[in-house]
Amino acid sequence: MDLEKIALLNEENLKNNPYPGRGIIIGISPDRQNYVQVYWIMGRSNNSRNRVFVQEGSFMRTKAFDESKVEDPSLIIYYPIKDLNGYYIVSNGDQTDTIYNYLMQQKTFEAALKTREFEPDAPHYTPRISGLIDLNGEPSYALSILKTENHNPDYCLRAFYYYDKYTAGYGHCIHTYEGDGNPLPSFAGEPKLVRVFDDIDQTARYYWELLNEENRVALAVKFINCKDRSASMRIINKHN
Repeated sequence: MDLEKIALLNEENLKNNPYPGRGIIIGISPDRQNYVQVYWIMGRSNNSRNRVFVQEGSFMRTKAFDESKVEDPSLIIYYPIKDLNGYYIVSNGDQTDTIYNYLMQQKTFEAALKTREFEPDAPHYTPRISGLIDLNGEPSYALSILKTENHNPDYCLRAFYYYDKYTAGYGHCIHTYEGDGNPLPSFAGEPKLVRVFDDIDQTARYYWELLNEENRVALAVKFINCKDRSASMRIINKHN
């Protein structure tokens, strides 16, 4: 099966998944002009749905849409996107800051995530997913998931996936849940091959439309120019 057929099948599976949860895609545009990061959040509870994305320069953070309705900010308010000296971080929680601080100290993505584990939101124990574009030396990228072994909080499984080359027009996608359920089933298997596009708005709109309309909350796409590293961002918020 060729790459496009594999990607289309994976995108169809994402479309048919009512609750993939939070998701990350990292890749490169078909014209090889831009590295691509996609991040989205979904929600079932009012607390989870009460969020928007806000750009802060080249960073992006989550924010409560209605501050008066916030029940517990601990797992829903964080910076999903940061960058530092040729490293471009994306994650589904405050491990973004852990990774950022470790890289600032010349330590590694892996070392940072070895200090973290899945979220403490029993009974789901939501996986922590993270991604890194590394433009120091030969451009490469990595994805990671920290999750329980079959919802047993005594065990943290740490998986890292390394990609030492980019494939034009494609990226890899990882998300928190296999689908809806109680407890929510953690993502299984390797990151999935999916397509990305030359146009940032097309990429944002395509994945926004792919996500379940009832449960989607916000989505962001960041393009990093391959030559000069200038960055642009698009955000779609359900509440806007």
